[in-house]
Amino acid sequence: MTDAPRIPQDTVTLRNGTTMPLLGFGTWQIKGDDAVQAASAALEAGYRHLDTALVYRNEDEVGRALAESGVSRDDVFVTTKCPPDRAGSGVATLRESLDRLGTDHVDLWLIHWPGDGSANTELWREFVEAHEAGLAREIGVSNFDAALLDEVTEATGVRPAVNQIEWSPLLYDAGVVGAHRAREVVLEGYSALRGGTLTHPVIGEIAERHGRTPAQVIVRWHLQHGFVVIPKSVRPERIRANADVAGFELTADDVSALDALGGS
Repeated sequence: MTDAPRIPQDTVTLRNGTTMPLLGFGTWQIKGDDAVQAASAALEAGYRHLDTALVYRNEDEVGRALAESGVSRDDVFVTTKCPPDRAGSGVATLRESLDRLGTDHVDLWLIHWPGDGSANTELWREFVEAHEAGLAREIGVSNFDAALLDEVTEATGVRPAVNQIEWSPLLYDAGVVGAHRAREVVLEGYSALRGGTLTHPVIGEIAERHGRTPAQVIVRWHLQHGFVVIPKSVRPERIRANADVAGFELTADDVSALDALGGS
């Protein structure tokens, strides 16, 4: 029998006091039975953070995996997302997502990408309403830049708790990190294992030196920076391996070398 992965317990406390695991399981492009099986494998491995979205068309499957897992709903941080074209019907859209997920609230609800014109501020007001109604414990955005973070904050007096953006050592930008920290917005990265990261020679060398996989090095880099990371896979062995990162630590030189890839 395979040894249980050593799952990191790193978390961040969001603006309303909700504890968010830095390691989550992403479900983009995973549909149907594959989505049920992958999310189930993640929960069995010890992940306690699941990320889905309306446009992924797998909220039903993620909800089913959670319901069948035997893991308490209170122990799993669940994120879903709303497209900006739902401005004007945002709360109704969330209620539909909750029905599919089989829960009475999500832990984090995100505007999935920026909309046009006044859509962002209009929808963000509905996000604030959903939070006040107890339908979303935390609210945030995805694919926003600093100016858009400021726009929705200034319009409502409520800042996003999280901004989920494409992120990896190859995309590292100290200015982006600083802009999020100055605004007290948590940076959450997606597609960390894409874009050539798994085959990059610097990442490969660090992985070999630690006796780890490139994916484990990338996940570990996120955690040591305090970034949220949501690797995905449909293979149970890969799902387990990606989470098995509590048993080692990157050196300061490793982190610096990985950070430097963002400018290369």
